[in-house]
Amino acid sequence: MPAPDDASALSNYLEADASGRAKDFRTFLSGLAQLKKGGHVAAAAEFARRAVTPLLDYTSLLTLAKYRPSAGSDQSDAIRIAVLGGPTTIQLVQAIEMFLWGEQIPARVSQCEYGLFRQEILTDGSDLDRFAPDIVFIATDSRDVSRFPELDADRDEVDRLVREEADSWGGLWEIARRKWNSVVIQNTFVSVGYPALGHFAPRIPGSPEAFLEALNHRMAEVAPGHVILHDVRLLVQDIGARHWFDPRFYFEAKMPCAPECLVTYAHSLVALVRAIRGKSKKVLVLDLDNTLWGGVVGDVGVEGIHLGQGSGEGEAFLAFQHYAKALHGRGILLAVCSKNDEAVAREPFEKRKDMVVRLEHVVCFQANWNDKPQNLRVIADTLGLALESFVFVDDNPFERALVRRVLPEVAVPDLPEDPAGYVPAVAIHRYFETVSYTREDSQRSRYYRDNAQRAVVASQSGDLDAFLESLEMVARSEPVTPVNIQRVTQLLNKSNQFNLTTRRYTQTEIEAIATSSEWSTLTLSLRDRFGDNGLISVLFAECRGATLRIDTWLMSCRVLQRGVEAFALAKAAEAARTMGCTVLEGHYIPTEKNGMVRDHYQRLGFEPAGTDGAATVWRLAVDRFVSPSSYIAEEPSAW
Repeated sequence: MPAPDDASALSNYLEADASGRAKDFRTFLSGLAQLKKGGHVAAAAEFARRAVTPLLDYTSLLTLAKYRPSAGSDQSDAIRIAVLGGPTTIQLVQAIEMFLWGEQIPARVSQCEYGLFRQEILTDGSDLDRFAPDIVFIATDSRDVSRFPELDADRDEVDRLVREEADSWGGLWEIARRKWNSVVIQNTFVSVGYPALGHFAPRIPGSPEAFLEALNHRMAEVAPGHVILHDVRLLVQDIGARHWFDPRFYFEAKMPCAPECLVTYAHSLVALVRAIRGKSKKVLVLDLDNTLWGGVVGDVGVEGIHLGQGSGEGEAFLAFQHYAKALHGRGILLAVCSKNDEAVAREPFEKRKDMVVRLEHVVCFQANWNDKPQNLRVIADTLGLALESFVFVDDNPFERALVRRVLPEVAVPDLPEDPAGYVPAVAIHRYFETVSYTREDSQRSRYYRDNAQRAVVASQSGDLDAFLESLEMVARSEPVTPVNIQRVTQLLNKSNQFNLTTRRYTQTEIEAIATSSEWSTLTLSLRDRFGDNGLISVLFAECRGATLRIDTWLMSCRVLQRGVEAFALAKAAEAARTMGCTVLEGHYIPTEKNGMVRDHYQRLGFEPAGTDGAATVWRLAVDRFVSPSSYIAEEPSAW
């Protein structure tokens, strides 16, 4: 381990905001070098990994690469990513690998020769075939569009070319799905250069600008579930077209953008990979005074805080609340963590009509005089979520540094002094990137609020059976269907704690499982008198002779200890009988996070049956299975 002084200096760097880090970066590098020279290679690597951030410039980011460990021989859990570029991708891949390391996503990255992406996908027996990627990133730009219309083309001709061009890309997507079952990330197209028609270009269907806009819209309409569109337009808008499209670097090196833009480009791509792997953040934890409003409510009173129309500062805080509420609307949980008297902290929510974030949007409200790390742990325990899924926003640099030191797994963005910069300061990190959106996402906050009500009732009941009966639970069971497959994919790739094997599958892989006669798929949704929990459990099982082998079994932790496990097992036994199987076989593969289900099969009456690699194997004779009594009624399924 590093010497205390070395560790302290390096920790101080990581706890500082970006402005402080910038001036101390060389000192930080010197400390890393000393650690490595002293034989503390792993410690140096961990400090360097934690320093990877989209706020670094390109040169500084790659300077940290010397501390990134080389890939070990055991990369069984590594995701295989193929980067196929129209422009050159060498420098882009270097930055991608750094952000994958920073996000702790084990990965192998392959790239093809410049401009040969179509050949790599279409040619059987290519290097890409041998690599068999899990994710194919088609890193193209508008120069890779095969045909543009003439400027005087009429609307019908432009529409025909749009359909043909979109179909051409769609053919590549389908080949990637068929050959490798890959998720495809496809760049959108942005016009380079300056429009010959200037501001009139959008009104002419045959202009390059109008054509690319129509093509992007068409691709968004026809992209199937395994295709994710990477909206490069957002990056160009953020950085500025003149900075992004520096012609020197394309003409001389065929680079997709200026070198300093590669950090943003790579980080944006890795944020999508993070979302695919279910590692996007889930909770936005907000301080109150000078974070959601200006001023200290305990000093100036509820009418004295700065918020709303009439002042630039008040409108800036209002804009940040709108941003937080928009995240809430798409499924991000909002929580409050404030040093305050609770009654005083609640007053603006209760008395100020111009508050955009209301109490009904907040799933957990911690306002007291305990330290922020302690309150963050309480919020995590209350929600049943890991701290690594949290983003903590606080205007106070001391509080940010404290949380970074005590809870390094919590993401803590810098905040500028001017609240007008709060939204971009959080958004630049792409913590909450998503690759899908379902109705259940919009209901997630309500699920957690309802669960808090259940916890209150449970704490007041001395009889568990009476409490479960009082819930009036109703379950709906059905297989994986086109209607629920997006939610199934989400749950499968996000669940870590109640997950027996933690196997990850893409949507296309789940589609193949769901349509196979050798497999049985089960999804469970649950509602009770407090509300609807939505889809909360997934079970996949494969018939192998007389054995129905449970490949995947996961459940949302918010419905623990309600009898859902036994209910799901009864459905699995029913499936086994239908498929002519006499034995149910379950596997448990331990991870750092799923220790809670170590004895799951034993509790359900399975007998130990040895091991299979890292897995312990459990078996249950179907004819000996007796469905336990349950307080869960079953809703008739339409399937």
